[in-house]
Amino acid sequence: MTATVSHAGPQVVILTGVSGSGKSTALRALEDAGFYCVDNLPIVFLEKLLELSGHTAGEVSRMALVVDAREGRFLVEAPRVIRELRQKGADVEVLFLDASDEALVRRYSETRRRHPLAGEGGTVPDGIAAERLALADVRGIADEVIDTTTLNVHELKRLVTRRFVAGEGAKLGVTLVSFGFRFGIPTHADLVLDVRFLPNPFFVPELKPHPGTDPRVAEFVLGQADAKAFLERLTDLLGFLLPRYRNEGKSYLTIAIGCTGGKHRSVALAAALAERLEGSGQPVRLWHRDVEKE
Repeated sequence: MTATVSHAGPQVVILTGVSGSGKSTALRALEDAGFYCVDNLPIVFLEKLLELSGHTAGEVSRMALVVDAREGRFLVEAPRVIRELRQKGADVEVLFLDASDEALVRRYSETRRRHPLAGEGGTVPDGIAAERLALADVRGIADEVIDTTTLNVHELKRLVTRRFVAGEGAKLGVTLVSFGFRFGIPTHADLVLDVRFLPNPFFVPELKPHPGTDPRVAEFVLGQADAKAFLERLTDLLGFLLPRYRNEGKSYLTIAIGCTGGKHRSVALAAALAERLEGSGQPVRLWHRDVEKE
């Protein structure tokens, strides 16, 4: 029995085009935006993949796959498969990436890769010509053709994200990490902030045993005028930075806030900052790395 695909199914983006045009970059951009991505899936399996996605309880609502000349004998089936899926109501969009022959030759020269369609003893221009011929029918059904000749990787990622993540903008995953300088700076941090300028609850006997997640410690730390001023300025700074990181195509940002041991001040401030960011609509992952250490 043939599977039935409806509008309730996932959004499907098919990335195709000539080798060296930026398909891998485009696929990574969609993966960063939350798409389930498959590179070089034989097009004849697409309907089965859509059928299986219906059993994921909505977890796979957007998918992207690369269809190109590596498909070999399956490639000739691509226009038919895509046409039939669209007739059944599937939300399938085809993006064809292209570039000038000169740009493609230059890119192959820079990477020193062999063109997959060059054949034994063939040249890169030979491979490009053969590939254009093989992809002619797929190009003919594309919803959009993008010339990447003058685009760098960041520009292409922004273009693809804006095209297929309409209304959302690029997703930026923010992680806040509290840590202790005594145990080393998190190696994966993009921004590192030092809050050791604040009074330390470690030297307050009734607070020393408790972590910064304890309301009494948090009140002591956040009640300081300098802590309030720090949070205000940091919130303003991130309000400036986060949309610019998103526009540049950055997918993940890790902000590390450190104090001496990572138990009191950094914990309270990281939690307070996470609350502020989430209140502004920015999802945050909060991790207190060293709070249990002595």
